[in-house]
Amino acid sequence: MTIARPATPSTARAINDRLALGLLLDQGPLTATQLKELTGLSRPTVADLLERLQCAGLVTVVGESGAARRGPNAKLYGLVAGRAHIAGVDVRTVSVGLAVADLTGRTRATAELAVAPDGATPGSLVDDAVRALADAARRAGAATLHTIAVGAPGLVDPATGELNPTGCLPRWHADLVHALRDRLGVPVLLENEVNLAGIAEQRLGAARDRDTFVLLWLGHGVGAAVVLDGRLRRGASGGTGEIGFLPVSGASGSPASAVRDGDFHALAGGAAVCALARAHGLPAASADDAPAAEAAVRAAVAAGPAGEPFLDALAERVALGAAALCVVLDPGCVVLGGEVGRAGGTALADRVARRLADIFPLRTEVRPGTVAGSAVLGGAVLTALDAVHRDLFGTP
Repeated sequence: MTIARPATPSTARAINDRLALGLLLDQGPLTATQLKELTGLSRPTVADLLERLQCAGLVTVVGESGAARRGPNAKLYGLVAGRAHIAGVDVRTVSVGLAVADLTGRTRATAELAVAPDGATPGSLVDDAVRALADAARRAGAATLHTIAVGAPGLVDPATGELNPTGCLPRWHADLVHALRDRLGVPVLLENEVNLAGIAEQRLGAARDRDTFVLLWLGHGVGAAVVLDGRLRRGASGGTGEIGFLPVSGASGSPASAVRDGDFHALAGGAAVCALARAHGLPAASADDAPAAEAAVRAAVAAGPAGEPFLDALAERVALGAAALCVVLDPGCVVLGGEVGRAGGTALADRVARRLADIFPLRTEVRPGTVAGSAVLGGAVLTALDAVHRDLFGTP
């Protein structure tokens, strides 16, 4: 039998410090009295921890409370935002997005590089991206970066942390990760881009009230992030959620029957969405990329009744992939992410929910993704922030 031991004074201090830092991070500047009320700690204990955190360079006085009362205003304590900076990187086939944030998570600088399909060589793409990140760090006032988190398509091996591209993804994705590690000399965390989008939707978007859900990513490609009991699941080889490989040919009674020797990517990827839109008389580019598919779906939603047949057909296809996830995981909630999922909004999500109810007997909500901007970049910033908070705050 394990016997619980009382916390030592040093352990108790560390716990109290983490508690106070977490409150300052979540709620912004607070007075000592507010910290006392929120933590339940005594006034002397709060005074001691504030002194420790100020000496450590993590907390400083940022102003005074505006409460009208007799006597001097109370000091407001806040995190030293510039104590550390992190970066998030969103690697796509047609672009690289960058963001540098401070210790509070506030974005201080951004950059985006367009990738010409037949333009720069892989070497110059990598060089340009590394320079752009270094420049963004300088603009953010960061002498150095604490951690960089990168989201990229493909499988990330849990054992090695290396990127194993799937399909026809360019080699420069992996080269960029190596260059960031070698040239900037800071920890670089690599994660599948859909998993990062799932983290962003869990903490900032459509799944904030769910500890179990799946994010079905619909963009240039298709994929899924699986969150069970609050934890992102990656699988033995990093392949959890690779729904694009789901065989769909010969599925009787479904739109998949029109796809010969195909998979779910061939049914619901960006090129397929554009082809489906053209088949329904809607404007859609022939480009095989996420922006073209997003534009086609937005046009269908804006078209009103004229766009409904296309949305019905698209929902039929999406529901097939959603059902494959639900019959195994029973997540209770499916978030439609990616450019197509967000463009479809509730018009697409509601249609997918109705079709899914015909396939899968257990009640499952279907929601559109709501994270503004790049959900992948948002998840990358959150992942890098978690790393710096563990380091500086001692959080588990």
